[in-house]
Amino acid sequence: MRLVILDRDGVINFDSAKFIKSPDEWKPIPGSLEAIGRLNQAGFRVVVATNQSGVGRGLFDMATLNAIHDKMHKALAAHGGRIDALFYCPHAADSDCGCRKPKPGMYNEIASRYNMDLAGVPAIGDSLRDLEAADAVGAQPILVTTGKGEQTFAQGNLPARTLVFASLQEAAEHLIGAAAA
Repeated sequence: MRLVILDRDGVINFDSAKFIKSPDEWKPIPGSLEAIGRLNQAGFRVVVATNQSGVGRGLFDMATLNAIHDKMHKALAAHGGRIDALFYCPHAADSDCGCRKPKPGMYNEIASRYNMDLAGVPAIGDSLRDLEAADAVGAQPILVTTGKGEQTFAQGNLPARTLVFASLQEAAEHLIGAAAA
C-alpha cells in the first residue's frame, strides 16, 4: 500500500493566523485538490494529520470542525479526490498531549491504524513541526513553500532528509513520478 500524509492548513487550504474557524474560511490552495485526486488515481491513500488547537482554545467546536472537513471532502470529490482518513489533535498548544505535532502521536496512530511502519512514507507539511513529527517516525519529510512554508524554509534547521517543493501539486507530481519509476 502506498500512503502519503498531508498537513491541512497551508498545504491543502490557505492558512490564517486567526485560524480557520468556519467552512466559509476554508479555501483550497489552487491545484491542491487536483493534486490529491492525482495521488489517488496513482494508487496513493491520502491521510491528513492536522493540529486543530482552535477546538481546545474554544474558537470553534467539533461540529464546526466536522463542517469544515465536510466542505473539504465535497470539494475533493468534485475534483476526483478523496481523503482516506483524517487525524487531528484538538488540544491547545499549552496542553501536554502526545498527539500535537511536533510530537509523533498522530503519526503513531496512523501507523497503528494501517498496521504499517511509516519509514519512508511521504509526509507533506508547511511547518517545522510537521517535518519534525514525520522525521521522528522515519517518514520522508516534505516541505511545501505554501502556507508557512517559505518562512519555515528561511528559518532553516530542517530535518536532514527534507525534500522541498513549491506546492502540493509539485510534490504530488514528484511522488507519482518516483512511484512509476
